[in-house]
Amino acid sequence: MKLGVTLPVDDGLGVPEYLRLVRAAEEAGYDSAWVGEVTGPEVFSMLGVLAASTSRIRLGSGIATVYPRSPALAAMGFATLASAAPGRILAGLGASSPMVTEDWHGRAHDRPLATIEGYVRVLRAAWAGERVSVEHPRTQGFRATLLPPEPPPIVVGAMNPKMLRLAGRVADGVFLTWSPVDEIAAKLALVREGECEAGREPGSVWAMVSFWAYAGDRLPEGMQRLRRLCLQYAMVPTHAGSFTGVFPEIARATDLWRAGDRRGALALVPDEAVHRLCAIGTGETVAARAAAVHRAGVDLAVLLTPGAVPGEIDGPLQTITRTAAAAGLLQTAQ
Repeated sequence: MKLGVTLPVDDGLGVPEYLRLVRAAEEAGYDSAWVGEVTGPEVFSMLGVLAASTSRIRLGSGIATVYPRSPALAAMGFATLASAAPGRILAGLGASSPMVTEDWHGRAHDRPLATIEGYVRVLRAAWAGERVSVEHPRTQGFRATLLPPEPPPIVVGAMNPKMLRLAGRVADGVFLTWSPVDEIAAKLALVREGECEAGREPGSVWAMVSFWAYAGDRLPEGMQRLRRLCLQYAMVPTHAGSFTGVFPEIARATDLWRAGDRRGALALVPDEAVHRLCAIGTGETVAARAAAVHRAGVDLAVLLTPGAVPGEIDGPLQTITRTAAAAGLLQTAQ
């Protein structure tokens, strides 16, 4: 069973703490570590630090939003990483949300499907040493001089049906974000439809799923932290549709939160919803969720490991090591 870990980028940790987490994951036998990009670490510089500080574990952007960087710049960044850590880099891309794209970075969040598709075309052509001319996102006459020794697999983060089908058409892997186990099959079916539309072999695109996981010693606090994180992401307009099947009162909770009633909003997130989206308990609890994800047809189960409170690192470390022990990764790594 392959396991990955996503660094808790919302926790206010610094580079030394992230290094501890990824080194622990590498020692425990994890397949890969993924770096998201919200308001914490910048993904390419963080991946560079991790590549220089590890030797076996694969490293991916999970997910790098496509709007703040031109595809030519992203191609250069991934090629640089691949040169430093051949065969260990994965290029995870996603459209993110208008709040991130427009409010934080001052870019237009337009034509996400066309943007992702064009971005992938630019990356593949640039890594092949071709002169790139793509209309959207506009890239004219670019030719990279640093080529990756092995082109990184491209993983597209997808939530809605159109993006899932696009991943099936153009990606090497698909990141099924915010997907409870019982929703995986329907989402994979859409990816397979995309493969069929592009004339690709069924199953060409491998799948990964992340889920929040906590197997630390501070379970009551961990439960409340994960409840808050579930609501935080569910309130993002572009993400809300992925959460409606888990708890139906998102709209009311959002209204209460925006009105300043945080306690009332959180009270509308039932324990059942938290447990459907998260694995909370022991290492065996988390390993069992990963096994269920694999049985649903996913190649890589990825643990998103926040602390019981922001800045706490013991919980993430305990989650990583205890899950590895329960899943038998430690013996494999040794």
